[in-house]
Amino acid sequence: MMSESKGSVLVSGATGFIGSALARELVRRGQPVVALTRRPTEASARDGIEWRTGDLLEPSTLEAAFAGVRVAYYLVHSMGNGGSDFVELEQRAAHAFAQAARRANVKRIVYLGGPAPPGPPSEHLRSRLAVGEILRAGEVTAVELRASMVIGRGSASWQIVRDLAVRLPVMVLPRWLSSRTQPVALADVVAALCGAADVPLEHSEWFDVPGPEVLSGQEILERIARLRGRRFLALKVPFLTPQLSALWLRLITRTDFALARELVLGLKDDLLPRDARFWELIGHTALVSFDDAARHALASE
Repeated sequence: MMSESKGSVLVSGATGFIGSALARELVRRGQPVVALTRRPTEASARDGIEWRTGDLLEPSTLEAAFAGVRVAYYLVHSMGNGGSDFVELEQRAAHAFAQAARRANVKRIVYLGGPAPPGPPSEHLRSRLAVGEILRAGEVTAVELRASMVIGRGSASWQIVRDLAVRLPVMVLPRWLSSRTQPVALADVVAALCGAADVPLEHSEWFDVPGPEVLSGQEILERIARLRGRRFLALKVPFLTPQLSALWLRLITRTDFALARELVLGLKDDLLPRDARFWELIGHTALVSFDDAARHALASE
């Protein structure tokens, strides 16, 4: 339960998949919500949300945006902007966010990033982890949450597996689909973000927020196909690497190609959590099953 302490809750990335869901839930809980946007004319009007203009790549625009903020959520992502310099942009944005939060006397930063693989991370995952390190190194206490695939309409990783399972009559099975992860429902991610605002901490820390089931990529596709009443047919092609797979994804998925490529390159290894203790810390242990979350995502289409 989020604290009733005075001050607003700032959500950066409030027009995105995670940010919009979080903003709606915060409003439902009676929290005063400030949404940070670079283009206020494009922001959707929502009851209970105050839209403030600010650009994380223009730090001088942030002072007014952070005024009166108690908790600040970092949910922006530069990878989908089509540029090759997203790593530098994300680090600049993270530094600006941490500094603006410090100057505004923000009490807590909450960030949703990605999991750490056992081997060398892809450029995408390396950037996500670097953002977390930057935010946790600042003077404001920060909570970094690490989630793998978030199941819900609007999630890029969900869109990829959904399109593969639904659009292809026969699926060639690249070796990266044997990698395992723990997909988590959007509703549980939103609960984790809300809980992170007030979880007792002595210093900044990171936590995994896994779903309730360990599934390989192939099992995820099989589950989705079954929910759609389809039979999943797969041909194993062990030499089809993530790099090659990313090329034919251009023909199959509606997800931005550059984004899809980076997400697939991150699947070379298992993306499994260190533990699931964060759910115990916030008292949220009844997690949504993969099938229920996928069923809801499919129905929302």
